[in-house]
Amino acid sequence: MQYDVIVIGGGLVGTSTAYGLAKQGQKVLVLDGEDLSLRASKANFGLIWVQGKGWDSAPYAQWCQSATNLWPEFNDELKATQIEINYERRGGFHFCINEQEWQQRESMMSDLSHNTEGMFDYEMLNHNQLKKMIPEISKSVIGASFSLQDGHVDPLALLQALYKAMHNLGVTYMGDCLAETITPHQGEYVVQGSKGKFTAGKVVLCAGLANSQLSKQLGMSVPILAERGQVLITERLTPFLKWPTLNVRQTAQGTVQIGDSHEDVGSNDETTPEVLKEIAQRAVLMFPLLSSVRLQRAWGGIRILTPDGNPIYQQSVSNPGVFAVTCHSGVTLAAAHAGPLCDWILGNSYLPVIEHFSVERFDV
Repeated sequence: MQYDVIVIGGGLVGTSTAYGLAKQGQKVLVLDGEDLSLRASKANFGLIWVQGKGWDSAPYAQWCQSATNLWPEFNDELKATQIEINYERRGGFHFCINEQEWQQRESMMSDLSHNTEGMFDYEMLNHNQLKKMIPEISKSVIGASFSLQDGHVDPLALLQALYKAMHNLGVTYMGDCLAETITPHQGEYVVQGSKGKFTAGKVVLCAGLANSQLSKQLGMSVPILAERGQVLITERLTPFLKWPTLNVRQTAQGTVQIGDSHEDVGSNDETTPEVLKEIAQRAVLMFPLLSSVRLQRAWGGIRILTPDGNPIYQQSVSNPGVFAVTCHSGVTLAAAHAGPLCDWILGNSYLPVIEHFSVERFDV
């Protein structure tokens, strides 16, 4: 069957991009991997985050800023699916345990404000100011950075909503269909998958770790790193944390999500007692009330990184019409991937910021 665009990858990056393309009238096919494929969505904390992203890169800072500003409209669109994604944007915290962390954080926030030309709004709160907002906070936390521009969402509900939104727009989804080869043919591209051959004028690679191998077939070199993150989930608790943080987040259901491990272990997504103990101890250090709660689940997941932490958006020079989309911030950037990025893919508008995210920046 003939399609306008084939999106390879059915995670948050692939589904948000496919949804955006379908909104613009494109006939879209999504080819997704197996149920046991390594998926970044498993390690996702659900943060829609500005603070800290792009403190050393003005283009990335501005891209994240614009993406979070698109989120309210994006959320309104997804309400049509009648799936509650629990989107909130009332601010977020990054806690500091000692004076060194405080000084480093204050410097990063200042750099980020500069990189966004003052659009990023934040404040540094001392312990007493923080205690007024979050009475349960430990005295071990000397302060925090806080930004009203940050928020969070239920990442798995978001993925479910995007699947339904795609379906409502006529997107064809084919799971358990690994893309094996991509071949140019008479101005189009033939994708050989485990369930057959599919043809389209454009192909968008959103396959996470597999982007590296698939892009080589089309004259691109997309460097990708794997990072393991381990996550803990507690029993349901009485609401005590209205705002998300980088380490601890209370969900709409009352459970507490604990995470923020960063491990260079290749594609190993198992859990380890040592790391789970470490992230649990840090959470209890911040919130002593967590010391007596029961843990319900724990898992590990693989996050996608690039060498400099910034996204990669690249059209193949030798095979125009093939695009690679790779990023670490699938939730934060989802609204931008469903909007401005699709305009760029379809050639409807020029995005100057895209130039900063090409793979050419790694050519030394």
